[in-house]
Amino acid sequence: MPLSRENQFSGKPVFRKSENRDRRRPAATLVIMVKEPRPGRVKTRLAADIGPLPAALWMRRRLARLVQDLSAPHWTTCLAVAPDRALHSGLLPAAPRMPQGTGDLGHRMARALKAAPRGPVLVIGADIPGITRAHVRDAFRQIARHGAVIGPARDGGYWAVGLDTRRPVPRDLFHGTRWSTEHALADTLATLPAPVLLPVLDDVDTAADLARLSD
Repeated sequence: MPLSRENQFSGKPVFRKSENRDRRRPAATLVIMVKEPRPGRVKTRLAADIGPLPAALWMRRRLARLVQDLSAPHWTTCLAVAPDRALHSGLLPAAPRMPQGTGDLGHRMARALKAAPRGPVLVIGADIPGITRAHVRDAFRQIARHGAVIGPARDGGYWAVGLDTRRPVPRDLFHGTRWSTEHALADTLATLPAPVLLPVLDDVDTAADLARLSD
């Protein structure tokens, strides 16, 4: 869904109203953290193995498939886009968008959590081939029941984090997290209010990760 004209230059997020007919249930928002899939700017570790253009093309196809597979009437799916100047890029699939803004990954995810409508919000990475609509549905159920979730990855990071933003978002959320290391999950857990652990899923960073997908 394209941004409305009034938001074309403001950088404010635009959200489609949920089609959920149960008015007692708060609106849920799925936020996909994305980088514009241009060669040399995305999946740099994968690009080192297979080349910048193939890596960018893989990411572009992956994003289109992800939005298609994970969109559902019971939640709004939107993209948090980096860099901010790529907010209206034609290389990204059609969906409501918001700019990620500046700072490290923690600053940008916290900004996305706060920008979404109040209610269950799930933030995920774009390079998790194993994620399904059922994973998202279960995550929102757990957020509604327990207030927070996190989805571990085998490399010590995580593929998802979610909060019920009708409750106060912890001020120190993501503070001190050592990103892109095996400590990222443990560091973030120290700042989350007793999250429910989601199933373990893997991301794609290297050619070896891609090869495992075809096994």
